[in-house]
Amino acid sequence: MTTDIRFLAIKDWLNRLNFNPVLDLESLAPASSDASFRRYFRLQSRDRSSSYIVMDAPPSHEDTGPFVKVAELFAQSGVLVPEILAKDSQAGFLLLSDLGHTTYLSELSESSANSLYLDANASLIKIQLSSKANVLPEYDTTLLSREMALFPEWYLTRHLDIKLTNQQSQQLQEVFAALLKNNLAQAQVYVHRDFHSRNLMVAPENNPGILDFQDAVYGPITYDLASLYRDAYIEWEEAQQMDWLIRYWQDAKKAGLPVSEDFGDFYRDFEWMGLQRHLKVLGIFARLFHRDGKDGYLKDIPLVFKYARKVAERYNAFKPLVHLFDQVEGIQRPDGLTF
Repeated sequence: MTTDIRFLAIKDWLNRLNFNPVLDLESLAPASSDASFRRYFRLQSRDRSSSYIVMDAPPSHEDTGPFVKVAELFAQSGVLVPEILAKDSQAGFLLLSDLGHTTYLSELSESSANSLYLDANASLIKIQLSSKANVLPEYDTTLLSREMALFPEWYLTRHLDIKLTNQQSQQLQEVFAALLKNNLAQAQVYVHRDFHSRNLMVAPENNPGILDFQDAVYGPITYDLASLYRDAYIEWEEAQQMDWLIRYWQDAKKAGLPVSEDFGDFYRDFEWMGLQRHLKVLGIFARLFHRDGKDGYLKDIPLVFKYARKVAERYNAFKPLVHLFDQVEGIQRPDGLTF
């Protein structure tokens, strides 16, 4: 067996903390991992009165600084995030309060969904109301474009072995330009970037607990809603999505957030933002498999693809994308009957 040097280093760090209550280092066990190089461990206090989470973020690949910064920002907004109890930024270790084992994904059902999603709406509005420019990195043209470029590079070319013609490449760039224009025209707020059912924890008070926010930026107001309601890991009927979105839109307007006055305009922005995200996610899931050897996300590609196709088929600006999706699925349509 290969010795886990960082695991031993975590135990040594915890042992030197002189934390109160005393930590039971023998209880240290894997809690979860994510799509990055970060790992998470859970441990108990010796008297079993409390449990804690240790984040292991190897400094050669990860930086704990953004997590610490965003945790403080979001906590100030009034939402529930892990409390940072100890840190060693140089080593890449954080000791955090434990928000429990119960994710939204594990608890969502027809009976529980309404309450859970309305709580998520309320927390999102708190975060957005606390937004200030020049605090977090901007979700700008460069970043949005770099994300969309993952779609042709990793999903089409690497994953599906589809070689785009010059015309297809040009048309895809025109689609990207249309999305960018819409995304950048939206009101700008703090954006979690992965505000979905695996990163929201069911909490007894101030629900939900919010995790995995270290990549937060300042960007389009509909982005986190697209993450939440067009989630890669769980699907809801569009009428139900729209109901939760209307409730968010009404509450956001009452709170003074700069959402569109017309819900139809707001819903279009939500769809276009979602399409940008889903093109990115198709690329990321393919990259996780081909570059990083993580095949667990391949099973989630069909739902993400379904979201992207459905939106692309609704808007004339995305006709070239529909043709690409047809090629992916091997669909041949008679001339003149594509739309």
